[in-house]
Amino acid sequence: MTNDPDLQRQARALGDPTRYAIYTHMASAEGPVGVAELTELVGLHHNAVRKHLDMLVETGLVNRSTESRATRGRPRLMFTVAPASAEQWGENGPYHRLSLLLLEMVSTGDSAEEVGRRSGRALDVVSSDDTDQVTALGDAIGRSGFDPTLRELRGQTEFVLRRCTFADAAAVDPDTVCRLHLGIAQGIADQLGTIDVDDLVPADPYRAGCRLVFHTTGPDAQ
Repeated sequence: MTNDPDLQRQARALGDPTRYAIYTHMASAEGPVGVAELTELVGLHHNAVRKHLDMLVETGLVNRSTESRATRGRPRLMFTVAPASAEQWGENGPYHRLSLLLLEMVSTGDSAEEVGRRSGRALDVVSSDDTDQVTALGDAIGRSGFDPTLRELRGQTEFVLRRCTFADAAAVDPDTVCRLHLGIAQGIADQLGTIDVDDLVPADPYRAGCRLVFHTTGPDAQ
């Protein structure tokens, strides 16, 4: 299967901090947004803002329309987030989360695994004395979108991930995305305290089947 060029162009467009700020502002707005509002938001000249908007429109991230008005004067151009892009890059979409992680890598200079680990430590993990720690790890990974299934094979315990939340991005840069995934799982395990995640063995992101290898470290560990 070929890589998705449209998704790659959108990722590059949102890699610019100003365009990302414009996009997320529109995503949270209750209605169409005009150039003047965005100019005030980012503190740039309106011509520079228009160039950023042109890029967002060209890549399919944003829709452009003309204001309907009954009064005299030139109708304003108004902008809204494209519905299709909102599913991928909106606040609840996987690529919104990925973009935040990648921006953190750029701003901090930290590795993908380090950034992913911090993200995993910040996730909600349901764990108690009555909750099996392996189950808690699997549940937390599942809520992150990986769809894990537990497997024990030749003395090795692992979760097989039946879904890749960042499949298109992983096809372009598997090392970065897989290291982020590994770090997220390690951060979740850090919260539990009795599990160490050893490795993530990658597979074709479109077919899924990546293997998250781990071992328990508590008093009942084998």
